[in-house]
Amino acid sequence: MDNKKLNRREFINKGVRIGIGVGIGVIGYELLSRTLSSKTVWQIDPAKCIQCGKCATSCVLEQSAVKCLHVYQMCGYCDLCSGYLRPETKELTTGAENQLCPTSAIERKYIDDPYFEYHINEELCIGCGKCVKGCGAFGNGSLQLQVQHELCVNCNQCAIARECPSEAFSRVPASSPYLLKGFGGK
Repeated sequence: MDNKKLNRREFINKGVRIGIGVGIGVIGYELLSRTLSSKTVWQIDPAKCIQCGKCATSCVLEQSAVKCLHVYQMCGYCDLCSGYLRPETKELTTGAENQLCPTSAIERKYIDDPYFEYHINEELCIGCGKCVKGCGAFGNGSLQLQVQHELCVNCNQCAIARECPSEAFSRVPASSPYLLKGFGGK
């Protein structure tokens, strides 16, 4: 082994190189963390959404990344849910002919008379907004359309946003991706 001692000049030269390397690493880390924290995602503003149906048909994915979200804190757990049953329903049964959802994505579970709990089966939901429209017209608006970020490919120019007649689609910070009407929302 070569036990060569560093002279003063070599010691300072290596120290400066290490300092510059550490400085570049710190600057790179700061730039990366700023980029990640300023990342945005597409989302629907439920206060602007008019449930036009374009979310179901305009998404570049085979099945839209827009799904119905149930804000349970707002729900009245009604027997006569206007987001679940068709407005002209004669009987309050769960028959397909009485359901508003074209794919039966809303599941209804009896809790206690006269209360029912409603769950959205995201695999069946196509994002058409029919249930959201019914809930907003005659209910409390607890059913809302939202972009599911685990499904969305976050297109640079979202096809749904381009087609949205009410301009309800916008970019929001990835750190707070959901805009909800009601609790803390609009």
